[in-house]
Amino acid sequence: MNQNPDHLQQPVMTVARRDVATLRQDLSVREALEAIRGRELGEKIVYFYVVDAEDRLTGVLPTRRLLTGALDARLRDIMVARAVAIPQTATLLEACEAFVLHKFLAFPVVDEQRRIVGVVDVSFFTQEVFDMSGEQEESPEHVFEAIGFHVAQVRDASALRAFRFRFPWLLATIGSGTLCALLAGRFELTLAKSLVLTFFLTMVLGLGESVSIQSMTVAIQALRATRPTLRWYVRAFRREAATALLLGVACGTVVGIIVWLWRGAALAGVSVGASLLLALCAACLFGLSIPTGLHALKLDPKIAAGPVTLAFTDVFTLLFYFGMAAWLL
Repeated sequence: MNQNPDHLQQPVMTVARRDVATLRQDLSVREALEAIRGRELGEKIVYFYVVDAEDRLTGVLPTRRLLTGALDARLRDIMVARAVAIPQTATLLEACEAFVLHKFLAFPVVDEQRRIVGVVDVSFFTQEVFDMSGEQEESPEHVFEAIGFHVAQVRDASALRAFRFRFPWLLATIGSGTLCALLAGRFELTLAKSLVLTFFLTMVLGLGESVSIQSMTVAIQALRATRPTLRWYVRAFRREAATALLLGVACGTVVGIIVWLWRGAALAGVSVGASLLLALCAACLFGLSIPTGLHALKLDPKIAAGPVTLAFTDVFTLLFYFGMAAWLL
């Protein structure tokens, strides 16, 4: 892909095709097929886009679903209602990121009223990638990886651009650090009563952060290979919850025994161990949920998930740590 950042700052409409295949949502599959035969379609049709009476985008209809659907079924009943579109004000860089994030083969380009004004397909971007790589046959996954790689190169071309993209997320770390300091101040008397809590504070925070990073890495890797749904999240949540419980019990038991053997403080060991159990459970769930939520909001999990996940993990780890100590000690 062209390495000049100005190239990817051009409007997406400069590469959008105008031969958009649209169908009315109140048509049946039979009527839709007859309408398609009666019009001239471009050679690069990938999806059919479903519109309402005012020509506003309401869904997308993959060709396979159209051909295999019952002839009497209405398009509104078989279409994919959650249609992802690119605004006509977007740049080529933003379009590239949409392809990498969603891994679709084409996107409709819409105006402010969600009316389709064009369509942009992956062939434009892959052609430039192929020109650079010399490869003419790539799997879809490799294509999206290549586009993402070149987008990253453009993003890294300017230190100021990278700063603007990354610094706002670091404010989450600054905010959580400030909140953690305030929490420690509120539990000053608890720390004074049991000095052993101070010795293990760094370990507890480190374990929470390590577990959250492990879960976050697994989640981001999964999001690259699948399109998340509520069913996918519930299944992943159950699996991560079971893993979190095992990690929490194991780490909490080990650290609790260490506290008891070293300081002879059994109750302090129970407090540290129990708080670790709760903290690691929360860390695992944050590591899964935050990247998934950022992905759903069309934000880049690779940049944003780390600071936000660690911020939540640190705050809740201290809440559990000091709260359990204040209750038991």
